[in-house]
Amino acid sequence: MVFFFNIQDVPDRFDFTLPVLSDIAGMGGGAGLQEARAMHVGRPLSERRTDMYSFCNPGEFQSSPFLSTRGNIANLFRGSTEEGYKAYHADKYDEDKNPNGIINFGTSENKLCFDLMSKRLTQSDMNLMEPPLLQYPDWKGHMFLREEVARFLTYYCKAPAPLKAENVIVLNGCGSLFSALATVLCDPGEAVLIATPFYGGITQSLFLYGNVKLVYAYLDSKITGTSTRPFQLTVDKLEKALQDARSESVGVKALILLNPQNPLGDIYSLSELRDYLEFAKRHELHVIVDEIYMLSVFDESATFHSVLGMDRLPDPQRTHVMWGISKDFAVSGIRFGTLYTENQDVANAVASLCYFHGVCGPVQHKVAQLLRDRDWINQVYLRANHARLKAAHTYVTDELKTLGVPFLNRNAGFFVWIDFRKYLRTGTFEEEMLLWRRFLDNKVLLSCGKAFECSEPGWFRIIFADKTHRLQLGVWHFLPFYITQSCLQLWPPHSLLKLPSIPGLLCFS
Repeated sequence: MVFFFNIQDVPDRFDFTLPVLSDIAGMGGGAGLQEARAMHVGRPLSERRTDMYSFCNPGEFQSSPFLSTRGNIANLFRGSTEEGYKAYHADKYDEDKNPNGIINFGTSENKLCFDLMSKRLTQSDMNLMEPPLLQYPDWKGHMFLREEVARFLTYYCKAPAPLKAENVIVLNGCGSLFSALATVLCDPGEAVLIATPFYGGITQSLFLYGNVKLVYAYLDSKITGTSTRPFQLTVDKLEKALQDARSESVGVKALILLNPQNPLGDIYSLSELRDYLEFAKRHELHVIVDEIYMLSVFDESATFHSVLGMDRLPDPQRTHVMWGISKDFAVSGIRFGTLYTENQDVANAVASLCYFHGVCGPVQHKVAQLLRDRDWINQVYLRANHARLKAAHTYVTDELKTLGVPFLNRNAGFFVWIDFRKYLRTGTFEEEMLLWRRFLDNKVLLSCGKAFECSEPGWFRIIFADKTHRLQLGVWHFLPFYITQSCLQLWPPHSLLKLPSIPGLLCFS
């Protein structure tokens, strides 16, 4: 499915084609927005048009005389998507200062390793201040950092040959990388193919700068045909989405792969990766591979395979890999992302945009020092981080089992994809939104499935990479109480008879 948006076609009342709206806190807009988007499913692409006023409150979102049409749309885009995130920042839980505040299980951050990272980042080798660090660098990044990134990726991605610093570009985060790549690979109005559910922030990254659309390959929880697990991505599903788009003259230029996958936690096998890349080569699609959680695989039974570790890439000139430190090193406040591409035309085009997305010199030095400290990473940080992630994941999933809440049992990332469908009487996105709001009213911020463009109402993402006392407070106190309360508040008591009984153990492995 594609949602069209063309800046030039926008009249004064913002009657434009519907963009996909999601935000970093996992709130995909109000109930009206969810309903409006749900109405688009199954309709021809050319008919999927909606008036912005059908799901935004005109009194709340007035056009500004100080902004261009494009500026007003950017303002509207932000204002209609950040309810949960803004509510959290206005009422953050704090054990001492605000014990009745909102527990954030919505934003994908690792809050388990501040002790390790704060200690490492304040050691003496980090505090260098030389003239080159305070001057304009090569926009691709200082060469000392690019060389260190190449060595780091060669080692941890298990590359068959040393990766080259000339193929490395440094930007201030992977969101900026998505924006830059969309801008240089696609013309306005063209599209990128992605499987749903997916991290919704990608939508903003592609759309706000480049006016690039998304084509969805919808995945679902049913195990049928060639699918052997819930929400499994197959080449057949990619082919169908691509052909549907092309049949309506939508120009698709690239495929995005998230590995490990957010929000599912899936890790693609080598054979799956090869199939996806071969599919892209057949259709001359660029492939943008986001591997930002590659070192956050916390169980020894699971093995991550990087695209950079493959013996042969089907189309190396159209394969572009990104990674950053925000997830794997638990420092989302330090904006650093890196792109590896063998295509120098793409590298140079992206580098021209690095003028707007550069990383300051002192931070480049700190990141280089961090990445080169292989002994500390392997012997101290990764051991502790994986153990803490595994313990937190076990705690949350054990509680979900006790509650009888189904979920996908995966071993990567900071999140669990949980199934609240049995608490939706009619199974609509409007009910999903009501449930999301009731969690928020009870001081728990989750991410609803529609924020990830999930095709099935009732799925939620919960972040488990947090301290034990906050997990206990959020999972044990609020969730059991509130699921019951939500059922009572959403529907009259007699309708509860339609709810399924709670089994002892429900999880997808």
